[in-house]
Amino acid sequence: MDRWAFDQVAAARLRGLEYVLPRLSRFADHGVLWFTTAGVLGATGRARLRRAALRGSIAIAVASPAVNLLGKQAFRRKRPVVDLVPPIRIRWKLPTSHAFPSGHSASAAAFATGVALEAPRPVAVPVAATAAAVAFARVYTGAHYPGDVLAGVGIGALAALGTRVVWPARPPVARVTRSEDAKDLVSEDGDGLVVVVNPEAGGVGGATAAILPGRPELAVELVRRELPAAEIVRLGPDEDVDKVFGQAAERASVLAVIGGDGTVNAGARAALRHDVPLLVVPSGTFDHFARALGVESAAQAVAAYRDGRLGRVDVAYITPANGAAAGEEEQLFLNTASFGAYAELVDRRARLEKRLGKWPALAIAAVRTLRHSEPVEVTVDGRDRRVWLAFVGNCVYGSRGAAPTWRERLDDGRLDIRMVATGRRVPRVRATAAVMAGHLHITPGFRAWRASGLEVASRSGGLRIARDGEVSPSPGPVRFGKHARALAVFTPVGSG
Repeated sequence: MDRWAFDQVAAARLRGLEYVLPRLSRFADHGVLWFTTAGVLGATGRARLRRAALRGSIAIAVASPAVNLLGKQAFRRKRPVVDLVPPIRIRWKLPTSHAFPSGHSASAAAFATGVALEAPRPVAVPVAATAAAVAFARVYTGAHYPGDVLAGVGIGALAALGTRVVWPARPPVARVTRSEDAKDLVSEDGDGLVVVVNPEAGGVGGATAAILPGRPELAVELVRRELPAAEIVRLGPDEDVDKVFGQAAERASVLAVIGGDGTVNAGARAALRHDVPLLVVPSGTFDHFARALGVESAAQAVAAYRDGRLGRVDVAYITPANGAAAGEEEQLFLNTASFGAYAELVDRRARLEKRLGKWPALAIAAVRTLRHSEPVEVTVDGRDRRVWLAFVGNCVYGSRGAAPTWRERLDDGRLDIRMVATGRRVPRVRATAAVMAGHLHITPGFRAWRASGLEVASRSGGLRIARDGEVSPSPGPVRFGKHARALAVFTPVGSG
């Protein structure tokens, strides 16, 4: 059957493809086609496409040795006889290695499947079509039997799916239940929209921004062009952030924020206090909350505003556990709150980033913190623990790392709690390796659970807590809790 199928394909005359398919097959040698595609995807700067490129490349790195070092040596099947193939198809030199399974097909399927796990359909479909063409070309040019190709495709697809074991695929957007229509708050020119801008977001600001405009400045220009009636308010370096946001929310029908997660946190506090919807325009280094909503650019934020559909998301909070009233005493977070090693990491990064930039400062701070941090002695829900690292997420996070970055929902009403509680000595080498690999659950003392609340008290009297990347001291016992579906946010099409 394999020989019969090969004869049918090899004898076919496909006008226009006689020249294209052999060249496409040749371009796929040694993964050149796929690694070039990965480079193009990575150069776009979009997080989903970078993840797609990386997952596809990792899948090739798994599939190619499996085929060429194991499969071909185990089966040692000879190449087909190419008598039926027209000369124009075989003028490229045919390989002399064993035929089964097809290495080209394995790499093609591995890359296409890896991309499909992360990238949107307009990107995944052309990549899949190209991979299918490469696999077909291996038979059409006489290099492989169809069985060789099918086996290679199967191995490549399994290799890509297997990457999810160590690196789970993330949903493109966290789901938010659509709650209301805000068309009466939206105007074509942005009238009633007050936009608060943090020029320092993304690590570019001050004199540097005048020479090399950062993302906040680019976002401001887009908003001015698309929504000329919107009011733009810039945060000064010494201004009271809560006061600026509060005054902006008082006169706004819609409050918008251009900045990173810390700035969005401040905007959310003002939006809740004055009961106005929030429009998030991503311009920071990480933009975890904006990406969870599915807003990855200023253009998508403007489109979400004009679409006028709101969703309601959970807001988590930290408040004194001694019965103090909520309101001004609450410290909100939209993404995560942490204490222990992570709070130390944020402190170190803040001290280094003005000299080194945010990303180098983060890398150096991570290494120093994981090497030198010590556990904090706390009481967690009435039980004494020595906690090396603690993570509290607003809603359940899907990945297993020390500080996971994606969620399936933003309105599930739960806190995602993860801790590493140690004995007298921190298993530092193993714990550090687990943190860097994203598998904190293999660390001794790791515990994870979901709850609607959590009480923590430091036995030394105080605790430093990082909320959405900003560290603040907490002098007494604290309680973590949730305001379910409290914050109205603009959501893009397809996020419901």
